[in-house]
Amino acid sequence: MQGTAQTPSHPETGYTPTDRTVPTRSPDRASYDRELVHAILDEAYVCHLGFVRDGAPVVLPTLYARVGERLYVHGSTGSRPLRAAGQADPGLAVCLTVTHVDGLVLARSAFHHSINYRSVVVHGIAHDVTDPEEKRRALDALVDHVVPGRSADSRPANKKELAATAVIRLDLDEVSAKLRTGGVNDEPEDLALPHWAGVVPVRRTYGTPVPDPGLAQGTELPGYLEAL
Repeated sequence: MQGTAQTPSHPETGYTPTDRTVPTRSPDRASYDRELVHAILDEAYVCHLGFVRDGAPVVLPTLYARVGERLYVHGSTGSRPLRAAGQADPGLAVCLTVTHVDGLVLARSAFHHSINYRSVVVHGIAHDVTDPEEKRRALDALVDHVVPGRSADSRPANKKELAATAVIRLDLDEVSAKLRTGGVNDEPEDLALPHWAGVVPVRRTYGTPVPDPGLAQGTELPGYLEAL
């Protein structure tokens, strides 16, 4: 059974909770703060897009980018959900999720092992992007979301490539974030057990860029990659 909203959020600072965005488990970890939701979305690359196909649930990992209060999701024109987003009226009902793992929480008891995480869940109706200019802007945003500045340092998609690429948009309307931070929550009677307990931090790092063997002579590593 879904929970109900406890306190509505101010439209300028947060998203309004709904029955679908208030978790039934650990509702105290939920947040509807707009800046927090944006920060979680902007830090990740891959989302998981859930929808129903032929009466069965399907979840697909794919790239996305945020532009203001809208998400753009990339795929192939042969992808069934992206085709459905263009065929359905008024669109395709989806649930999109993004998750960061920030730490492994190792407790003295197996039951209390956990992870520190930040996540966002978005419910809504996805629509196919058909306007050519909006589609180009969305594809630039997708490229720049992965590596900021990259779209200006690569050849834009041509007509054939645009025709083979599908983009759907999903407005950020019914949205929630959920987080776990902190340390171990062991039972008092377990504190004296001789097992190591604590948090193992998990961080994303980048390695040294490996140049393509076919690079033109004299091609230098661009500044935006050095900054990355």
